[in-house]
Amino acid sequence: MANTPEVQVKLSGSIIGGMIWMAIISILLFWLPVFGPLLAGIVGGKKAGSVGNGILAVLLPSIILAGLLFFFSSVLTGLPVIGLVAGMGVMVLMLLGIGPLLVGAIVGGALA
Repeated sequence: MANTPEVQVKLSGSIIGGMIWMAIISILLFWLPVFGPLLAGIVGGKKAGSVGNGILAVLLPSIILAGLLFFFSSVLTGLPVIGLVAGMGVMVLMLLGIGPLLVGAIVGGALA
């Protein structure tokens, strides 16, 4: 019998899976101020598969939520300026709180 080389296939992670893991672990570890988001970021970045996907998994929820809030507040008030202010305010507040999560996602993506 001839020796056949073994081929290993590395499955890449998914951004959506990383976002879900980050959200669940962040909710479960809310009582750990810095280490909870850091741990969530590491696990989510590892599930995302790479550093770029991990960073995208951290930033994408805030961008999506800001866009949805802009759309719905513009529709409900009839004033697009109010929607713009509300959407940008939410995006800034969410981006201010993701420091440890972002660091963890970079570390987790590097470990993947």
